[in-house]
Amino acid sequence: MTLSLPQAAPFADRVPVDPDRWPDVARLPRTSAVRTAVARRLVERALARLPLRTSTGRGAPPGNRRTGADGDVPTLVLHDPEAFHRRIGAGGLIGFGESYMAGEWDADDLVGVLTVLARHVDDLVPAPLHRFRGAWVRHRPVADRNTPDGARENVHRHYDLSNELFALFLDPGLSYSSAVFDPLRAEPGILSDAHFTAAQHRKIDRLLDLAGTGPGTELLEIGTGWGELAIRAAARGARVRTVTLSEEQLALARRRVARAGADDRVTVELLDYRQVRGGYDAIVSVEMIEAVGAEYWSDYFTALRRLLAPGGRVALQAITMPHARMLATARTHTWISKYVFPGGLIPSPRAIARESAAAGLRITHRASYGDHYAETLRQWRARFLREESAVAALGFDPVFRRMWDFYLAYSEAGFRSRYLDVLQLRLTADDSEAAG
Repeated sequence: MTLSLPQAAPFADRVPVDPDRWPDVARLPRTSAVRTAVARRLVERALARLPLRTSTGRGAPPGNRRTGADGDVPTLVLHDPEAFHRRIGAGGLIGFGESYMAGEWDADDLVGVLTVLARHVDDLVPAPLHRFRGAWVRHRPVADRNTPDGARENVHRHYDLSNELFALFLDPGLSYSSAVFDPLRAEPGILSDAHFTAAQHRKIDRLLDLAGTGPGTELLEIGTGWGELAIRAAARGARVRTVTLSEEQLALARRRVARAGADDRVTVELLDYRQVRGGYDAIVSVEMIEAVGAEYWSDYFTALRRLLAPGGRVALQAITMPHARMLATARTHTWISKYVFPGGLIPSPRAIARESAAAGLRITHRASYGDHYAETLRQWRARFLREESAVAALGFDPVFRRMWDFYLAYSEAGFRSRYLDVLQLRLTADDSEAAG
């Protein structure tokens, strides 16, 4: 039997949801009563074993952490249990995220709830049922493949949202990757702009040091961002070529380079990494590999090797996950790939080592900064929530704002649970001569 409930009621009733913009949020999925009942039983059983509280109704608003006799335990508040279980029964973890976007559940500590779930991700479904995983997971859309045209479209869907949006929650240097704090402290509140930018510069400087960047260095950056690394490298006396697929980033990075007086040393181009030619003393790529896609990792590392001049160095910053989890999600369409980073896949350290070695590169330095990324994400989310009215003024509706809040909290939880890590790596050519 198939039930048909066309509208996602509680949140949609309070705040209009554009069905053209958010079709899978505005309407509940069609699924059988059996799947919904099975999902309810599995979810209730899983949550009962975790250090979480659950409640039903419109109780605790998000952001107000509660403590009780059982300690400092986060609470998941179900506003519409039927819709919540229905979405999970139809779409698994995609449905879980869409249910949050629809306002069907909240949490008094969203990061806390998601951290608990991330720590126990392998235990949420009983082991005997793992073989039925294919019944509710979806394969990645073919359209999201990172072909040259597909990669540009995937980048456009995230990085071209609005430069003004990113400026509201990033540091003034517009660095959209993990900072490195010194010291790393879990203090409440929002860091000053100066302290946050200093932490981002510390990250950039470590990468430039790994790449041996100094006066006269010919440096290639794959993935421009908004130009802060290129400007900082030019200040060291390097000549920088930086490439991006984001038109919004391209335009603003060029303006920022000009304002810094570095346009005689920095060239910013709209170009796919596969199309770059030449030889470079140093290559830096910061959290770019996650957007490459597994089937193109070989192309990515082959390009790094081909572009590296004799004696040159590559410095990478890469988000990673355990190898077994990477394999489990490699072909899976997730909430993140559907709504935030289409075409992306986080590699494992083993996959990076394998693919780089196959291309003739050797890892000669590795440092981990996972805790620093958790704090970076906490800072971004705090700024985003502080600027919610400004985000709305840019035209981003309540569903988008809940989506972005969930994305930042979900990511922070990944690092707090150690499900994710971020590495800085130095790679050199296996032999003494670079490829031609």
